[in-house]
Amino acid sequence: MSTEDEFGKLETIAGSDCAFLGDLIICGVVLLDYDTMDVIEKTHVIRKISFPYIPTYLTFREGKPVVDALSGLKGKPDLLMVDGCGINHPRKAGLATHIGVVTDMPTIGIAKKVLCGMADRPETGETKPLLFQGQQVGWLLKTNKQSNPIVVAPGHRISLDTCLEITRKCLRGYKLPEPTRLAHMYVNEVKREMLKDEP
Repeated sequence: MSTEDEFGKLETIAGSDCAFLGDLIICGVVLLDYDTMDVIEKTHVIRKISFPYIPTYLTFREGKPVVDALSGLKGKPDLLMVDGCGINHPRKAGLATHIGVVTDMPTIGIAKKVLCGMADRPETGETKPLLFQGQQVGWLLKTNKQSNPIVVAPGHRISLDTCLEITRKCLRGYKLPEPTRLAHMYVNEVKREMLKDEP
């Protein structure tokens, strides 16, 4: 696992997220043009859940399905934004770190709540460092007035400063940056279609 910037110019960025339906996990990946945030392609997989929900062990539940969904893309993203933790994790390796190491891809973790560590609460548009065991492991970023702050953290092959800079560039007025926001919408769309098809 590396928290150094190890990538060139970003042309594409992808976001991943998962939804659940009964004993199934739906993992989706949306590939975007980095400059415009236009969608290039989307892909998803549906798998049987093979691991129970245990906080801090999300990798064992979602890791392989996300990697499977990623492999369905025609183009490999220059960077992946994951709905989950990066190094802001009790073992310094959350879902985004795991996926980054397995795929050897730069990754950023975007989490909706603090899993470990402490940070001051930021005002709208502000960031505050997230500290755990005396080290900075991410940022608390308040993206808009209505929403709670999100947690932005390096996953793999990216630094603390750059993961924040990229996340800010991907914001379009919503709580979440576009890659994970669109991945979230996509997997829930797939889930709604599946519910429609149920007898």
